[in-house]
Amino acid sequence: MRKIAIILVALLTVTLLLIGISAIVKAKSAVVQTPLDFSLENIDGDLSNLSEYKGKVVMMVNVASKCGLTPQYEALQALYNRYSGRGFVVLGFPANNFRDQEPGTNAEIKEFCTSNYGVSFPIFSQFYQISTL
Repeated sequence: MRKIAIILVALLTVTLLLIGISAIVKAKSAVVQTPLDFSLENIDGDLSNLSEYKGKVVMMVNVASKCGLTPQYEALQALYNRYSGRGFVVLGFPANNFRDQEPGTNAEIKEFCTSNYGVSFPIFSQFYQISTL
């Protein structure tokens, strides 16, 4: 009888331990967020839920209209054209805090990108990038 009681106590202890570990794992996983868990304002001023891109290969790019890398728009659009049918998407994020290389309004940025490079991939509202470096 004593052996059965010890076995039952051991099983109860293991069960409680596993329940506790499971609760800790669930609590930690509930806190983790990815960039696709947020909503941001797109270039037209509408709220865009980034979760619509879950399950796709997402390339998030900081872009600017007046820098040495501005021609990247052409290459980014080519990538988007070539692979968007296979679940690839480019997301452009203009920022002006790098030597004023994106000084325009959202409307000006959109006009520049579409008229000069035929950009059709999603571009978001200009933001101010914060660096901790």
